[in-house]
Amino acid sequence: MSYKIGCGKADITVFVYGKGMMGYGMHPNVAKSVETPLSVRAFVLQDAQANNKVTMVVAEICFYTIALKDAVLKKLQSEHPELGYTNANLMLSAQHTHSAAGGYSHHILYNLTIPGFQPLVFNKIVEGTITAILQAENNLTDAKINLINGEFAPHLPIAFNRSMLAYNNNPDVKKLTNKENHLAIDRTMKLLRFDTPEGKPIGSINWFGVHTTSISNDNTRLCYDNKGYAAAYFEQDIQQQTNNQQFIAAFAQDVAGDVSPNYKWDKDKKWMRGKYKNDFKSAQYNGKLQYQKAKELFDAAPTATTINGNIDTELMFVDFSQVDIDRQFTNGVAGLHTAPAAQGLAFFMGTKEGPGMPAALAPFSKAALSAVKFYEKTAFKLFASRKIREDIDQKHRAHGVKHLFMESGIGKIWGTHQIKNLVVPGFADLSIKYFKELDKLGFTKRTPWVPRILPIQIAIVGQLAILGIAAEITTVAGQRLNQTVLSILKHKGIQQVIINTYCNGYHGYITTAEEYDKQQYEGGHTIFGRWTLAAYQTKFKQLALQMLKPANERQIPNLQPDIFTPEEIWYGFDEVMPQKQTANT
Repeated sequence: MSYKIGCGKADITVFVYGKGMMGYGMHPNVAKSVETPLSVRAFVLQDAQANNKVTMVVAEICFYTIALKDAVLKKLQSEHPELGYTNANLMLSAQHTHSAAGGYSHHILYNLTIPGFQPLVFNKIVEGTITAILQAENNLTDAKINLINGEFAPHLPIAFNRSMLAYNNNPDVKKLTNKENHLAIDRTMKLLRFDTPEGKPIGSINWFGVHTTSISNDNTRLCYDNKGYAAAYFEQDIQQQTNNQQFIAAFAQDVAGDVSPNYKWDKDKKWMRGKYKNDFKSAQYNGKLQYQKAKELFDAAPTATTINGNIDTELMFVDFSQVDIDRQFTNGVAGLHTAPAAQGLAFFMGTKEGPGMPAALAPFSKAALSAVKFYEKTAFKLFASRKIREDIDQKHRAHGVKHLFMESGIGKIWGTHQIKNLVVPGFADLSIKYFKELDKLGFTKRTPWVPRILPIQIAIVGQLAILGIAAEITTVAGQRLNQTVLSILKHKGIQQVIINTYCNGYHGYITTAEEYDKQQYEGGHTIFGRWTLAAYQTKFKQLALQMLKPANERQIPNLQPDIFTPEEIWYGFDEVMPQKQTANT
């Protein structure tokens, strides 16, 4: 089957001097200059027969937010209704650089270290995304698609599992040593090549899971990091080779939750780094490895799998704070649920490639949080209503061993809604200071701190299915989710499933239940509890089963996410809320 395919690219280089970057959650990690430009790339794939399409976008930011996609979609629908955009056929993803401007979420937790919502940044990303999409629409041409997979050689220092304790706790893996952590990941790159019927290449997109964190949290320069360097090398190569300056290549994220590009201990900085002490050289080196693999696969793609078949898309919003979980994904245990979002102490402690709060606070925090949990489950319940007692039991059953430092779903820190009265002084941690100020201003009770209603998406292109998830997922969790969906969609002719992460929104991590129990960074940031992966499997199973039916017979729940008004958004401590907002904010 022939398709119509168009590719587009636009600039999204923007920052407000001295405001925070998004990714590390560190207050000194602010933008002061530009090392590389930042871009957004769009690929419109249209089914020539049924006139269905999917538009896949990859941006050089940390992640898209619910608010960003809502703004992009509303503007496309109002200004270009003839293009027929819906939530289902628009898949917005990010390559997850931690060195791009922040401030484009409406949720206060993701704006805490910026600090505040930044309309300039938000609008630039919206405008750039739409520009790239429209350019791709204008470039539509008859084309064919080839799919190819290939593994990185074991000796190449491309990616490493950073949470081996958690990985080895899975019963379905071969136990590996810390020195074998390069084998505890999916080392496969998946690549789509787009050509005209005459064989002229017009674009390519690939998926490989590795964090875009070659550049550390002491950086102050905007940079697209390893995946951006890979894309730049690839585009320059093919453009020179084919004399086609319009060729566009994107390096998207696959399963990357526990996968790092860093493998050397820096004795001076006290964290993990890449091949070189200079982070930018490390990012270029890692990017070159990704580029070389992509080029190898790209050259071999014309003789690999040809994609044939219709395009089909669906998206479903899910309230992940209250999912009734299918016992198929809990070893037969019935009656399990997720719970309102909560970040564990392990999340705030950071990782070996990006340390978080001062280590000296950890013992005190653990003791205090254990005391809060004991109080809630004993003395507090004596005087609570039945509903509150049930909520407490459900919360602790769902979150299990996690030390609940922040209950972002219900607006608590260290077990209290009265954040301004926390005994921890603001000088001990700047984030605590900011939260105290936000509580005094009323923002901690005005809106949820993180999203609870999030999208899951399936885009089918011929025999390939691409899953869009608003999270980062660990290696084994990704394998399990992949198999869940493939076992259903194989009845529709699907032969391969690819997981597209940091897509359409963001809420943190997805680990397996066994990994969660070890409460490393990823488990601490699995905010809906021990059964978050099982919740995703439950809901993707539901969506995949609907996609086995004809489109006019499907029943997709009509739940919608929270969208805030301008008056509900926090613009920062030193900012006055603008009297008039554009439609994008």
